[in-house]
Amino acid sequence: MNEITLLASDLTRRYGSHTAVNGVGFELRQGEVLGFLGPNGAGKSTTMQMLTGNLAPSSGSIEICGIDLLERPKAAKALIGYLPETPPLYRDLSVHEFLTLSAKLHRVPRKQMSALVERAKLRCGLDQAGGKLIGSLSKGYQQRVGIAQAIVHNPRVVILDEPTVGLDPIQIREIRELIRELGGEHSVILSTHILPEVESICDRVQIMHQGQLVFSDSIDALRRYRQGNTLEVGLRHPPAPGELEAINGVSRVEAAEDGLWRLHFAPGGDPTDTLVALAAERRWGLFRLQPAQTSLEEVFVHLTRSEALV
Repeated sequence: MNEITLLASDLTRRYGSHTAVNGVGFELRQGEVLGFLGPNGAGKSTTMQMLTGNLAPSSGSIEICGIDLLERPKAAKALIGYLPETPPLYRDLSVHEFLTLSAKLHRVPRKQMSALVERAKLRCGLDQAGGKLIGSLSKGYQQRVGIAQAIVHNPRVVILDEPTVGLDPIQIREIRELIRELGGEHSVILSTHILPEVESICDRVQIMHQGQLVFSDSIDALRRYRQGNTLEVGLRHPPAPGELEAINGVSRVEAAEDGLWRLHFAPGGDPTDTLVALAAERRWGLFRLQPAQTSLEEVFVHLTRSEALV
């Protein structure tokens, strides 16, 4: 199993009587991309600030590659690359000048500086843009520069906060591909509110709500969660909804798009066999029967709403 590069335990941050983050834990391994989601006010930004050493937790611990971030902040931060939601760019500098400055700020040895700057430009698709002023670049290329400054010192952990906000669809696709490539060499935390982005890029996902984690598992587990206990059914000659609800195991029936139906059932009460038999017997014209995929947005709403009701 790959080495743990970031380990956060029981992170808590209080502001007076308000607890912004309550007992949150992280474990990130080499070569892994972790999606970190949450609505506005969930405590995401506060957590990111603690993980990057920009905000001290009220309690809890953070280790970067075994180095305690609170006890040895300089050594730990040297292993972190960070892209804030608003990239810290100097628009009047060229791409090469800015990345060289970033390398110096990260204390990259002079002998390695030129090679690492060129490598960061190449990895981020900026090898032809080194002489251009950052202010003249498109938003997508400015994001690339922001990511390049986060990796120019070859950190073990890369933390990206909303890296595709404000980009057009083509730029979003390019940045997502870049993040996937980074995950092959670094450990990456991707903070975002775009659920499909997490599914397309990440290995694991953590969802935060009201300062607490409400979901922490693999992307495969999230996909299984999306399926739930629901069947999507297409019938050319559908009966009355009450007749479908009377099928043994069906707990609820709802109309879906394109004349389809969603049949909900309790765990262990899959009505598939009974439905197929009845459809043939009563000539309902069954033409579709498959597990219904709950949208990621619906999963997110369900998780956060369930947590709010606890």
